[in-house]
Formats: sequence, C-alpha cells, structure tokens
Amino acid sequence: MVSPVKLIECPRDAMQGWPDFIPTAQKIEYLNALLHVGFDTLDFGSFVSPKAIPQLRDTADVLEGLKLENVSTKLLAIVANLRGAQEAAAFPQIRYLGYPFSISETFQQRNTNASIAESLQRVEEIVELCAGNNKEPVIYISMGFGNPYGDAWNPDIVIHWVKKLADMGIRIIALADTVGVSTPESIRHLFSALIPECHTVELGAHLHTHPDTWKEKVEAAWESGCRRFDSAFNGIGGCPMADDRLVGNMATEALIAHFGGPAAVGLHADAIPEALRIAGRIFHT
Repeated sequence: MVSPVKLIECPRDAMQGWPDFIPTAQKIEYLNALLHVGFDTLDFGSFVSPKAIPQLRDTADVLEGLKLENVSTKLLAIVANLRGAQEAAAFPQIRYLGYPFSISETFQQRNTNASIAESLQRVEEIVELCAGNNKEPVIYISMGFGNPYGDAWNPDIVIHWVKKLADMGIRIIALADTVGVSTPESIRHLFSALIPECHTVELGAHLHTHPDTWKEKVEAAWESGCRRFDSAFNGIGGCPMADDRLVGNMATEALIAHFGGPAAVGLHADAIPEALRIAGRIFHT
C-alpha cells in the first residue's frame, strides 16, 4: 500500500546544533536504526564548512558506515555551495542534494555567506551538477513564513520564488519555517495558493514549531494539499544559524500517531522503539 503521506526524517537537523560532538560510531548506529524504520527519505548529513557546522564534519565517514543493502530509504545531504555539492555528488549512495535558499537577505548571508542573487546562481550550478550525477535537487525556502530581521516578507514573495525555482526545473521544494513564526493561516494560504499552480513540484513542509503548536500547523498544511512533511524523532533540532532555542523540529512520533500509526504511513512499527531508544541516549532526552 502506498502511504498517503511522505515523511522525511531529519537526524541531520537534530544533530547539527547539538552542543556535544556526537561520536561517529553513534551517528552510524542511529542512522542505521532509522534506515530500518522505512522512511521515504533520510536527511542524514551535510557537506558544509566544518567551521560552520562542526557537528557534521564526519558526514563522509558516517556515510561509509551505513548499511544500505535492501533498504528503500533514499539519502539526502545538505550543501551550501558548489564545492559542497561536488563533494556530496561523488557518493553514489546519496540521492538528493538539499540547498537552503533563503528569501531573507540577512539569513541567506548568515546561513550560506551569500546574497540571494549569489544563492540563486548556486541553485543553477547545483541543478546542473545533479543532472550530470544522477542526483535530484531539493530546495528549502528558508524563512519561508517570515523572519526576525525586518527583511521584507509577504506571501507574494514566497509564491514568486517558488514559481521561479519551479521554472528552473526544481521538482521538490519545501517551505521552511526556520524560526517557528508560521501560523495555520499563513500555512494554509501558501500551500493553497501554490499547490494548484505548481503541478510539477512536490511541495513539502519543514516546520520548526513549539511543542504545543505543531498539530494545528500540520492540519493546516494537510488540508491545503501538502503530503510531504519533515520531522525528527523527539522533536530535536532547529537551525543553529537562526539562534532560536525555543523551537525545534516537529516530533516524528507525534506525526506518525497523527496520521494513523506506522502502518498507515508505510513504516515498520517494530523498528521504531530501537530508533527512539538510541535517540534518547544521544540527545539525553
């Protein structure tokens, strides 16, 4: 049975801002447990500057320890520039290259040390690189629901950039609420406006939320046609570049229950307790 919802597990997002370095062996153990759960995609690591994200400096070593035989889950790695994309593209195990395209000029500079114009050029380079290396780009609209910097934001700006990226051939775009400012109304407005028009694009929701507001946001996205959701077990994570410790990822276990349980979303129920056990040990929850 094909699941009506696609869950993207994001241990990379959970790990990247964790203050204590997680040993490579522990990362491998956790990711292998997550592979057994059967998620559509695992956002497992990133090829970015180790000075910017020291926690993930061992992504290449982690990748070599993953047991991918007889696994349907696809791997996604985050990149921030062409150099990182070239490094990630060298690994045949990786299916998707994810790039954070911010529609906040301030955050684009903070996150990738580039302007929006320079970032758009990077997207073009990554799209070309993917085409030649059997990869697929995934673009995140960072600060897609507003920003704390006073940079201009309104739904029309979001719609403009999504359509522009779609015209460039991007087929997977996630609206990212980087600092948890979205509301059910803004979520409903954007997905309702974009999904009918962007027929070639799979639009996803990458929502950082307070633990008590995730459900209303998920329901707003679902009711508006969104079927792709990013999350992380125990709701760990967020964006260290945004410097907001009050919000984290949506909790995967809550999403699974919300959508009817493991079988309803195509996951292996017997593998989930082990993944949660390891997550609790790594993240001290």
